Amino acid sequence: MIEPGPGILLIADPFLKDPNFLRTVVFLCEHNEEGSFGFVINRPYESTLDELIPDMEGYSLPVYYGGPVQMNTIHFLHQYPEEIPGGVEVTKGLYWGGDFEKAMELVRSGNAQSSKIRFFIGYSGWGENQLQEELKEKSWLTVNATPKLIFPDKIEDIWKNALKHLGGDYEMMIHFPIDPQLN
Repeated sequence: MIEPGPGILLIADPFLKDPNFLRTVVFLCEHNEEGSFGFVINRPYESTLDELIPDMEGYSLPVYYGGPVQMNTIHFLHQYPEEIPGGVEVTKGLYWGGDFEKAMELVRSGNAQSSKIRFFIGYSGWGENQLQEELKEKSWLTVNATPKLIFPDKIEDIWKNALKHLGGDYEMMIHFPIDPQLN
């Protein structure tokens, strides 16, 4: 198993019951002794960007549920380091945040491709040692993030593709029922 850290994907175990993380994949942006921070990357949110930000009317880009913490905040991941200054390079070529107004200008210009920028409402967070405990309980599997896993063609395939990326026995998990007692 890969140790958690920036640029690592947390893949929810098929039997993880927490409704916030059922069959999710979380992209970790920070991980240190104080805790961990990231975004659920495979759960669409019910509102679009223009519905959440009034001055973005007409720009109905999808927004994703980043996690249950601070659901009144909007965050973004992108591959536009030149156009959006101030972002943190989490892993090669993938940036978290930066100048929000520059990101909005990029969207308004029509030059922001949904395959290179993604918006999130809220985030996923763990306190000191909390994620390590969940990893010991086997709630999560870990894999290195790639742009193809973060920005796939089909959002609904992220969890399955992340498991396939692990290969071997993990691929079988794709077919596990959500509740094995119903089998």
